[in-house]
Amino acid sequence: MIIGVPKEIMHGENRVSSTPETVKKMVNDGYKVLVEKGAGLGSFYLDEAYKEAGAILVDDPKEIYEKANVILKVKEPQFNEKYQLNEIELMHEGQILITFIHPAAPVNHAMVKKMAEKKIVGLTLDGIPRISRAQSMDALSSMSVCAGYKGIIMAADDIAQFMPMVGSAVGVLKPSTVFVIGTGVAGLRAVATAKSLGAVVYSADIRPEANEQAKSLGAKIIETGVPAEIAVSPDGKHANKLSEEWLKIEREHFKEIVAKADIIFCSALLFGQLAPVLLTEEMVKTMKPGSCIVDISIDQGGNCAITSPGIRDIKHGVTIEGIKNIPGMLPASSTWMFAHNIYNLLKYLVKDDKVVLDLNDEIVSSILVTDFDGKILHKGAIEAMGLK
Repeated sequence: MIIGVPKEIMHGENRVSSTPETVKKMVNDGYKVLVEKGAGLGSFYLDEAYKEAGAILVDDPKEIYEKANVILKVKEPQFNEKYQLNEIELMHEGQILITFIHPAAPVNHAMVKKMAEKKIVGLTLDGIPRISRAQSMDALSSMSVCAGYKGIIMAADDIAQFMPMVGSAVGVLKPSTVFVIGTGVAGLRAVATAKSLGAVVYSADIRPEANEQAKSLGAKIIETGVPAEIAVSPDGKHANKLSEEWLKIEREHFKEIVAKADIIFCSALLFGQLAPVLLTEEMVKTMKPGSCIVDISIDQGGNCAITSPGIRDIKHGVTIEGIKNIPGMLPASSTWMFAHNIYNLLKYLVKDDKVVLDLNDEIVSSILVTDFDGKILHKGAIEAMGLK
């Protein structure tokens, strides 16, 4: 089996899907590994290290897409300016793509349909279920740790004041107020980072257990007004999708803290679905000039109604970070974590030198977006596309 590792082409993306360490593991497992020259430079992994690990270095990514059975990527296929083609156009029928696809996000619907049309098998890393046997494959959690930490650092740079309380000869400057929406893996890291920087931290989550974890880190809890029996799935693992009526109630509970927050960190996600809109444009207008929103849920649509996907923007005097690859700003740490996650998933899926997709397996059924027959199977994507 041939594994392909192309260089990421999204602007500013410095991560790579495999390190020399994981390439060596794949080679030892009996795979041939093709790595595009320069693929690891942004993460400080040099070509020579890949070569020593047993990789075959390739100049032209077209060769990788032409020859590989499995493509390992960090981000979903992008438009390649050099060839004036989307990376999907370089792929072929029966090829397996393992990456973050975010198939429910509207911006990716055309791409998913194209994958199905070409009978490219898509496995999305944001679908890895939160179960014990899948922990070592959970790239979303790994990247969320990075996004939670770096997102708060970005916000601290964006605002024009201190994060901690600071005393001076002319008086005391109050600490910044941070409001974290959604305290999963990313949100909890954001809470911990903001607290360590001296901010006053508030947080909100519709899951009681998540609130308890945030409280243990020092956050002051903002009630959402949503009962637990409506908010949480029967198995207790995930937040439920709320009706517009309940979302309105949640937004009402947030209005006071939104108006006084210096930083709002948005990380409320629904498993495999579009993120809920919890900040409307009218709510953003109530924020103080010079304040900041970091919307790390933008890959799944965003929690803020006016976040511009992929860019840093200023609207109504508020800096809104819609950057899609925040973990890529910590390329060494995030690549090391990601590469091990994706290798562990690949090893789990391969039986007798080929990828086996057993739909009765919870991990497979959760990550499979398109199959060998050209069908779209991802529930969140089907719902978002209105294909039911």
